[in-house]
Amino acid sequence: MPHIELPAGLPGIRGPMAFSPETARPLNDLVNVLLRSNAHRFESGLSEGERELIATYVSSLNDCFFCQTIHGAVASQHLGDDDWSLVNSVKCDYQQAAISSKMKALLTIAGSVQQGGKAVTPAQVEAARAEGATDHDVHDTVLIAAAFCMFNRYVDGLATWAPEDPALYKYRAQKVAEYGYTHEDHYMPTAGSPT
Repeated sequence: MPHIELPAGLPGIRGPMAFSPETARPLNDLVNVLLRSNAHRFESGLSEGERELIATYVSSLNDCFFCQTIHGAVASQHLGDDDWSLVNSVKCDYQQAAISSKMKALLTIAGSVQQGGKAVTPAQVEAARAEGATDHDVHDTVLIAAAFCMFNRYVDGLATWAPEDPALYKYRAQKVAEYGYTHEDHYMPTAGSPT
């Protein structure tokens, strides 16, 4: 049961965004810039799938079911991970996952950001650079991780609900991959609506 009266039937972040449309627009714009490489103004070597993977990993560390599931589904959509095995392996033990050494180094940084910004060390940044990460890659990793700590706390701090049916997340992942995060009804159908 949400802590405040949110519009009925809207899961996860959709409820608070419908409750406060004046804050929803800039939050959606931020996510669109952070996670969609074609909308990104910086020169970064991170693909949309890798950006979503960072968001998913941080959301899993924060134990935010809705965010880790929807962003994991979007990451899977971009990465061709039909059974979510890659995303699940990253959440369980990214050092053993079938991802690049560069992504492993960047996820180490993201995990440090989740603990607190000062937990990021020069050695972690140097390790990422040694694996080919650019300053823009490090910047974006830190910003995505920091932003998702905020989004996770927004979703869980208001005690929003999240559907458990993976098919709903897969459906929305297809829409997000196609339209981005500023598209109307971008996360998933409301409770009781058809997929």
